[in-house]
Amino acid sequence: MTVRAESPAHTEPQLRSRTDPATSRRLADSAAVGESSMPRTDDILSWLDERRRAHRFDVERIPFADLDGWSFDEETGDLRHHSGRFFTVRGLHVTTGPDPRQDWHQPIIVQPEVGILGILVKEFDGVPHFLMQAKMEPGNSNLLQISPTVQATRSNYTKAHNGADVRYLEYFRGDGPGRVLADVLQSEHGSWFYRKSNRNMLVEAEGDVPEHPDFRWLTLGQIGLLLAQDNLINMDARTVLSCIPLPDPGGLALHSDTDLRSWFTGERSRHDVEARTTPLSGIPGWKRGPWSIDHEEERYFSVVAVSVQAGSREVARWTQPLFEPKGLGVTAFLLRRIGGVPHVLVHARVEAGFAETVELGPTVQYTPSNYAHLPGPRRPPFLDFALSATGDRIRYEARHSEEGGRFLNAESRYLFIDAEGDEAALDPPPGYLWATPYQLTGLLRHNHYLNVQARTLLSCLTAGAVRL
Repeated sequence: MTVRAESPAHTEPQLRSRTDPATSRRLADSAAVGESSMPRTDDILSWLDERRRAHRFDVERIPFADLDGWSFDEETGDLRHHSGRFFTVRGLHVTTGPDPRQDWHQPIIVQPEVGILGILVKEFDGVPHFLMQAKMEPGNSNLLQISPTVQATRSNYTKAHNGADVRYLEYFRGDGPGRVLADVLQSEHGSWFYRKSNRNMLVEAEGDVPEHPDFRWLTLGQIGLLLAQDNLINMDARTVLSCIPLPDPGGLALHSDTDLRSWFTGERSRHDVEARTTPLSGIPGWKRGPWSIDHEEERYFSVVAVSVQAGSREVARWTQPLFEPKGLGVTAFLLRRIGGVPHVLVHARVEAGFAETVELGPTVQYTPSNYAHLPGPRRPPFLDFALSATGDRIRYEARHSEEGGRFLNAESRYLFIDAEGDEAALDPPPGYLWATPYQLTGLLRHNHYLNVQARTLLSCLTAGAVRL
């Protein structure tokens, strides 16, 4: 007689909550803690100075002819690395419309690989702390700034440069013990990168995490205090921090979430943008010299070359091109309370390098020197209001560097400015809409809704540098 084994009893799969409000509350609690013993807030600047002394850092401008491993292609004029990796400087031809149609050419950075920007989170004494790195970037005016735990392109972590391992990378590639708190693709600067995205990640570590002198655990509140100072928290850290959801105390807004998304979809639909890469050689309006590529009117930005020495990086010496903007940028959210609820005025911005043509940006995002020659009616909306704001109107102001690995001395004044009445009408010009910061952090659960400048300003809210 054949005896069959009984089938195991059927069990229903275990379901789980679609959201984790407890994590949001824990991270909000960390934003309220401006002091920690690892290190104390007063010791963070001393730690940065000590790391500067521990390694030799040097950046020197060089002519293009002295670039090692980089050259201009004989046929296209494109500036590329001999390995075919890292990035390429190409031309870009942009046409927007429909009436009147705008047309321009410019250099653009083409780097199709997706990088990892990740911050490790761990509780100490019941408070979430964030593992931050003292990292040198050649384009930063002060070179060393506080960056994410991991800040690496695919070329970095696959060792295309034959460099050292990227520390803590295993936590963000699924090889280390941890729980993902946030994981989303976000754009880089759409004016200077062509369809470039990075994976923005927060991962809560399980178990012990190895220590290293270039890294320190900080509370979110400590990071908020540092964001109130100039050029301390780098761009890559700011974009990751913006992904922390803000707890919404009331759930009320001038426009519903559906209406906000519908308006944004309409903005994407109504803009006709054609952006295609072209050979860098001979692009109209630009001239190439032995030391730089410049706009013929000396506006916008230049392409330059540098030689770098950095003892703390995976590679100690290298050369590379960088984009250098002409002048200090101004980036601002206009802020007002509507029915007692804080709102910011967002702008549906067209930037040629965006994968989706339009992303939500701050109210103001310009380099004023590029518009100094224009009469008032032709100047960008709200720019003059932001430039003239003083005193109590300015809720927050700090100067922050942009992406120091690709841009040289690229800095902006970041501002939250209180506005009221006619200067910030509830029915703003086309392309602008009032939204709550809570709505915007909700959108950051999805790819390519907010540009990197808007994310910087939101990081000031999530870390508590700005109190609403």
